[in-house]
Parts: sequence; C-alpha cells; structure tokens
Amino acid sequence: MALAFFTTPEAPARCAVELAKWLRGDPLCRVRMGMHSGPVSGITDVNDRSNIAGAGINIAQRVMDCGDAGHILLSRHIAEDLENYSVWQPYLHELGEREVKHGTRLGLVNLYSDEVGNREVPGKLKEAAAGAAAKTAPRWRKIELGFCLLLVVAIGLFFFLFVGRMAPPTPSSSPIPAFATGLQIPKKSIAVLPFQNLSDDKENSYFADGVQDQILTNLAKVSDLNVISHTSVRQYKSGVNRNLREIGQQLGVAYILEGSVQRASDRLRINAELIDARTDTHIWAETYDRKAADLFAIQSELAQSIVGQLQAKLSPEQRPKSKRALLTTLSPSSCMSRERKSLIAT
Repeated sequence: MALAFFTTPEAPARCAVELAKWLRGDPLCRVRMGMHSGPVSGITDVNDRSNIAGAGINIAQRVMDCGDAGHILLSRHIAEDLENYSVWQPYLHELGEREVKHGTRLGLVNLYSDEVGNREVPGKLKEAAAGAAAKTAPRWRKIELGFCLLLVVAIGLFFFLFVGRMAPPTPSSSPIPAFATGLQIPKKSIAVLPFQNLSDDKENSYFADGVQDQILTNLAKVSDLNVISHTSVRQYKSGVNRNLREIGQQLGVAYILEGSVQRASDRLRINAELIDARTDTHIWAETYDRKAADLFAIQSELAQSIVGQLQAKLSPEQRPKSKRALLTTLSPSSCMSRERKSLIAT
C-alpha cells in the first residue's frame, strides 16, 4: 500500500508512528514501512480509476524493501527535512548507504524509539556488510608485492621529476587555461538552482524545494534538453551570493534558472529568472501571483515558458500533470514476491 502526502515532511512520519503503535500488539500483522520525498504524476490505471505513479513511489518502495518486520526506514532525502524538527531528531538513526535496483545507491535512516520501530540493523544491510568485509580481507602477499611495486614506481617518478626540473622550460610546457581547451557546452542545457524562500515562516523552505523539484522534473522530460540533476545543483544554496558564470562553467550548462518563492496565507508569489551563464545576461523573467491552490498549474506553466525560451518543442505526451508528494509505502514483511497490489490514498 502506498500513501501520498502533500503537506509537510512531518505528515508521513506521524502517520508511520501511529500505524506502528496501533499494530504493535498484533503478532499476526508484521509490517515494514519506507518513506521518501519525490515527484509523482496523476494517471488513469487499467481499471479506469485515478491513480498516481512516478519516481517518488519507486524510490519509496526500494527503501521499504531494505527493511524487515517492524522497520520504519527513511531515505536520507526526507530524513534531512525531518532533522529540522527537534522533536524528530531522537528518532533518526543513520544506517549508511545501500545499493538497490539498477545500481542506485540510497542513504538510509532508521526511525525508531523505545515505543515504535525496529532498532535492529536490517538483515539485507548485515549481509551486504559481511560480503564487503569478505572481499576486502587482507591478502598479505599481494599487499607486499603491491607495496614493492609502488616503491619502484615512486623512485622512478622522483628521478623523472628531478631531471624534468633541471631541463630548461620550453614555450610548449606552459599550462593551457581550462576555458581554452575547446570544450563545447550544449546550447540547450540548463541547471535549476534551489529557489529562495522569502516567506516569514522558515518551514516554507520545504515548499520552495518542492517548486524547484517539480520544475526540474518537467524540464527533464524534454528529449532535446540537457537538465542537470537535483543532486548536482543542491550544493548551490539560495540566499547567498552566487557567481552564475562560474556555476555555469562548473556544471557545463548554457542556461541557469533561479528564483524565489513567497507564501502568505493562501496567496503565492513565484519569481523566476532565466540567465545565459555564458554571458551572465538575463534572457527572461516572470512573476506569478496566484492562489496557493494553483501551485501545480504555475509549475507547469513556468516549465513550458522556459522550454519555449530555449527553443525546445514539447510533444503532447511530454506535458504531464505532475505533483510533488511525500510517500510512505507499507507491505507485509512476509510478502517478498514481485507481485504487489497498490492502494493509493491522497
């Protein structure tokens, strides 16, 4: 079963804790849970019913699959949001990274206390740690041989560099600047930097992150547009001075989108600016003043405006109605087969 929340990062955590407390006294109902924060899209399933799907649900399920009965596991992404709330900090316990389906590595956090959750390390993580230890067991003969070989190479490099320093410099030995190497930046490439939260309520920073994530997801679905991933742009935090030309060179993009989000009661204002990172010039800017209920329409409109500025063409199937959700997945720990039925609650 998958539950989707569109409010705060606390909502799925509180739901998981209440479910765990309610099921604690039932030995026949052994449940595990996984939580992640990511994009989902509204669809119509084979039974002609409204449903949701997307990368957010897929990652939440992979987080859940790492656990055993009683575990409440979180991805590092949603755990970082919960760390901002002091009440949740004692519940969060690091488990490290684990490789899941398709080679993806996920940072995992175990949510438990004396009353809820499972404090034991999941069995899959124990097996992975044991396998890694076996592979890295010391083989002293190989280590000695490698050390001797390294020593010979080091001596050779010492003499090579010493002789090289004694030789007179030549014009061709001068270093070539990075910008003169001829590397081509794709014309249709863009990075969406974290949006700045201008609201009085600092908790709305999570709301600003959702706006950035949704715009990035919409742009990533355009086939002829190179979009830098969320992980790569996350380091360029909002609210500080940013040299966009340097950021463009570091990320290898021609355009950068930045902006701000301000929310007051049921009103919403989103400012967005599209900058040519190669020349540090403004290409396009827009301000959206709407009701907060129109958030998803604003996100789609904003993404399409940017695509138009970059002269990309959206086909009808590349215009999905996407939403951002906090996801909690649950399953009986004994059901390890690939067949799963989904119940979506929004």
